Amino acid sequence: MHTTLLPCLLAIACFTTAMAQPSLIRSGPMVGHVDQREAKIWLQTTQPANVRIVYRDSAAPTRSYTSASARTNDAIANTVTITLDSVEPATTYLYDVYVNDVKHALPYPTQFRTQAVWRWRPAGPPTVRIAMGSCTYVNEERFDRPGTPYGSDYGIFTSIAAAKPDVMLWLGDNTYTREADWNSRTGFLHRYTHTRSLPELQPLLARTANYAIWDDHDYGPNDSDRGFWGKNLSLEIFKAFWANPSAGVMDKPGITTSFEIADAQFFLLDDRYYRAPNDRTDGERTILGEHQIQWLIDALSTSTATFKFVCVGSQFLTDNLRKECFSRMPEERQRIINEITTNKISGVIFLTGDIHATELSKLDRPGTYPLYEFTCSSLTAGSNKGIKDQSNAYRVAGTEYGLHNFGIATLSGPEKDRTLTITVHDANGTEVWTRSISARELR
Repeated sequence: MHTTLLPCLLAIACFTTAMAQPSLIRSGPMVGHVDQREAKIWLQTTQPANVRIVYRDSAAPTRSYTSASARTNDAIANTVTITLDSVEPATTYLYDVYVNDVKHALPYPTQFRTQAVWRWRPAGPPTVRIAMGSCTYVNEERFDRPGTPYGSDYGIFTSIAAAKPDVMLWLGDNTYTREADWNSRTGFLHRYTHTRSLPELQPLLARTANYAIWDDHDYGPNDSDRGFWGKNLSLEIFKAFWANPSAGVMDKPGITTSFEIADAQFFLLDDRYYRAPNDRTDGERTILGEHQIQWLIDALSTSTATFKFVCVGSQFLTDNLRKECFSRMPEERQRIINEITTNKISGVIFLTGDIHATELSKLDRPGTYPLYEFTCSSLTAGSNKGIKDQSNAYRVAGTEYGLHNFGIATLSGPEKDRTLTITVHDANGTEVWTRSISARELR
């Protein structure tokens, strides 16, 4: 009797354990940086645990690869980033998450596609789709301002996922730290965890390569700058929750990095760590800091990309004197523009967020190509419905939009005649407007 009962009891125990396992995943998995030979998968567990990823080519699913095991720990809210190093270019991989050696079934696709080798090939660069947005506020009543909730339309992330972009680019204010958050490690970890755990967010994270910069609210208090005492702490938390390719340049701390996809290169800038206070009148007046400016111009000059996207949290071209725009430190902005002109750097486009509204700006430059800036905001934070009445001498008529939205930039066409098509979608995924910019116009 005992020998018959024992296998049954073991089977019941294993079934019960497997059924209980989903509670060990708090948020994720999230696909991070994906290249031709590596991919990063991020995960957060509810308690310290051993995590590994098993992945397989979708065209040959019987052969699988297993990552090294990594252990999460309470010190960084049980987050972990695992690098998958047995991938091949232009391949779609399906992956499974194992926590404490138990596979976790998830109700949405977990997959990623590695980048193609396209240079010097007849087919040329592939068509790619980059989704983007900024300003994600997830309500938590006990820490929010009284009254109407500031966050809404969380279904926008379902709409983005349904568009199946290759990349999701988070343009800052990706979470909103509150008064109870920014003065402690516990607070920072709580806020990042609370936002990242949003159910509507999970399917997008699980199948799209995610990259991020920050702005003031995920860096610290509103309008925070280099004087924020907790900036090293906020940098540590940012790096724990995002799986960017790197963080910091020129041997300096910060979030600055770069990545490529097809014939586009993205330069992700840090507009907070070195930023001078708005109201300080002496000393260096800068948003990026000298080393970051030098790196940006060097990197842009070296890049062979058709499209060179400069991504920064603060609006760049506008003449509106909002506290956080480059218009508050116009000398630095003009210096960057002059450097782009002097060094004959083609294909530069600025991608920004922050203002809780979307608009396309265009700066005509005599003797060379115009500079464009696509500002895309907000995803779920309060909307700037009055954007049409707010000044911006460089705004392209008809591109202002003050409700929740996201953008998709599509790069398409043959190598010598590529086109950038920018489409804005409302929270339900309905197209608001679209504009196309030929690579020929940016030479």
